[in-house]
Amino acid sequence: MPATLRIGNRVVDDSSGCYVIAEIGHNHQGSLDKAKQLFQAAKECGVDAVKLQKRDNRSLYTRALYDMPYENENSFGPTYGAHREALEFGRDEYRELQRYAAELGVTLFATAFDFTSVDFLAALDMPAYKIASGDLKSTPLQKHIAQTGKPIFLSTGGGSLDDVQRAYDTIMPINPQLCILQCTASYPAEPETLNLRVIATYRERFPDVVVGLSDHQNGIAMSVIGYVLGARVIEKHFTLNRAWKGTDHAFSLEPVGMRKLVRDLHRARVAIGDGVKRMLACEARPISRMGKKLVAARDLPVGHWLTEADIALKSPNDGLPPYELNRVVGRKTLRPLQADENICFEDLVEPAR
Repeated sequence: MPATLRIGNRVVDDSSGCYVIAEIGHNHQGSLDKAKQLFQAAKECGVDAVKLQKRDNRSLYTRALYDMPYENENSFGPTYGAHREALEFGRDEYRELQRYAAELGVTLFATAFDFTSVDFLAALDMPAYKIASGDLKSTPLQKHIAQTGKPIFLSTGGGSLDDVQRAYDTIMPINPQLCILQCTASYPAEPETLNLRVIATYRERFPDVVVGLSDHQNGIAMSVIGYVLGARVIEKHFTLNRAWKGTDHAFSLEPVGMRKLVRDLHRARVAIGDGVKRMLACEARPISRMGKKLVAARDLPVGHWLTEADIALKSPNDGLPPYELNRVVGRKTLRPLQADENICFEDLVEPAR
């Protein structure tokens, strides 16, 4: 059975189109209106899903980190805790965004960073969950998310194959609706750090799950390469303005980039083809014009024994193909041939043997 992932009414497998996730994260800057603008723009770009991040900051961070001064150009509060709280949506905002996503026809789900956030999202009946790279080793959290019974996208940045295997072994007995994402936990990730061949490694090691790519590289080409290598889910950070305040905007795609990515992923799907080499209908006219045939190089009399000097290769190719040259040389003409006239076997006789 081929690996299959079902999110709502969408089925993702090798024969389906690529499932594209616009990672909104906290690029909404804590603004419900900006989140809606991001949702609408992402939908217009053709993505399948928009994703937020949910944290219960008090339980997630140590007191020291929560109270740590955090004053910089990307800060939304004087301490790290205050900064994170300013970016966090509560139940009312999530319900409004669920309603709006449904109106747009785009799937909304979120990354859950802690147990409280899993329960928060479960109460909202989220259709899927993301497990961040930082929780690749958090097997208790993985079990808690798996017990929701909803599809899980597992990022694997910063981990080894043993770490991925452990997470797989933790989640799959509880919930087989798993997608493993190759990921480089660097923001942005340079091309030489992406190691896209891991996608093929995952497909071979875990043939019963869909494999994808969480791409933190600045452009769009690496995601398309990922698709060709077998990734059937692509996640890219998304913003309306890369110059906005916040750490993620600089490596996020703006609408023009996301639109091109979705377009190129659709093109890649059909461009891969079925692997059977054959002449296509769309090639017939160009090949007719560009291809060559065997013709008389000059006027030839009846009874002439053909040599290579008597034969030319010329376009269009509405005659004997050039690979028949050796079968033509040494035969005798049964009638006169004019220069550029097609050479045909019926006008020739084989030499006596």
